[in-house]
Amino acid sequence: MHNNSLLSHRKEEPENGILYIVGTPIGNLNDISQRALNILKNVSLVACEDTRQTRKIMNKFNISNKLISFNKHNSSIKNPKIIKDLKEGKSIAIVSDAGMPGICDPGEDIARSAKSEGIDLICIPGACAAITALVTSGLPSSSFVFEGFLPKKQIDREKKLFEISKNEKTTIIYESPKRLRKLLQELLEFCGGDREITVARELTKKFEEHVGNNINEVIEFFRDKDIVGEITIVVKGSKGRDRNHDKLIIKKDLNDLIKAGLSLSAASKYLAKKNGLKKSEIYNLI
Repeated sequence: MHNNSLLSHRKEEPENGILYIVGTPIGNLNDISQRALNILKNVSLVACEDTRQTRKIMNKFNISNKLISFNKHNSSIKNPKIIKDLKEGKSIAIVSDAGMPGICDPGEDIARSAKSEGIDLICIPGACAAITALVTSGLPSSSFVFEGFLPKKQIDREKKLFEISKNEKTTIIYESPKRLRKLLQELLEFCGGDREITVARELTKKFEEHVGNNINEVIEFFRDKDIVGEITIVVKGSKGRDRNHDKLIIKKDLNDLIKAGLSLSAASKYLAKKNGLKKSEIYNLI
């Protein structure tokens, strides 16, 4: 195996018995690095989230190598075989369909397994939609929280949305185009319409788009549009205690209690005591 780079990590790459976590483009195939191409060409095999997607990269750069499928549906079966191959001295690259393996995909599982078996991991850095959206949003980026896809179970989802609404750090969320409108309405309910937000769509691709400035404006922008493509949302952190925001949360709690069967009077009395407010103030939220 030959390495054309004079700036290899520590010795000629790929090394035997190493798991390479390889970042691939999130859209524009020209974003791939020379080092990543060298690894994909010369490792013993490449474990792909979807071999069809990885083959597009291989074909563009005239690379031929063994590809195997490794995704959320078969990771529990493929994981032991990959570990066995690594222990036998094979070099293996793990790639996702786009971006950095391990971010919202089974790359996290194989990395953990390899570490627990004393196998070395080397990351070949590459594109990441979360970071790309963050740095182009103009929102504070020195400290942030990455949430990935929010939980589907309603109680867990609302808990996470509440955390986001209170967090003073910038939050990054992934969402599918089919569920974007629902998420925007949830953010409106929990964060208020004035909260700054950027929705990044189709990053690095032909129809790349960045939509802001606040939740109200973004909801209006997407109201009558067909939404397609990969979506990354960046939400500005809370400025601290916000009485208008608190009222939104209390109003939601009030509605939830009434839906659960409590009378308006009983729910208002409970929330007034819980939040240190007058019962009449809770009534006025309806």
